Amino acid sequence: MKNPLAPYEPQLRSLFRIMAAFTFSLHGVQKLFGWLGGIGGHSVPVNTMLGMAGLIETIGGPLIILGLFTRPVAFVLSGEMAIGYFRTHAPRGFWPLLNGGELAVFYCFMFLWLSAAGAGPWSLDRLLGRKT
Repeated sequence: MKNPLAPYEPQLRSLFRIMAAFTFSLHGVQKLFGWLGGIGGHSVPVNTMLGMAGLIETIGGPLIILGLFTRPVAFVLSGEMAIGYFRTHAPRGFWPLLNGGELAVFYCFMFLWLSAAGAGPWSLDRLLGRKT
């Protein structure tokens, strides 16, 4: 049976990239600027590991939204999420649902996939002639 959405995969990939990166970038501004409740109601100093994560998320999220340097940025963000998972969540137990790490696992593998699949047609990478 043929999937009727298959011809639209590149556009759906772009849409998925944009929406996932938008929600991801909210975590960065929460840490870096203390917006949306912050971390414990405050921003996090940039000279801490959590602060650096916020900086990476705040810069990387919009780059992914725009589809600019998607493959290398997505690879870095995937690594950041893997580190975050194993440093913060995995010590609390094996199961991501129980250790609070399911979102970190999702973002890690979503960004890893984007680093291989590319940004899709709705991207600055495509507009500038980079491989998408």
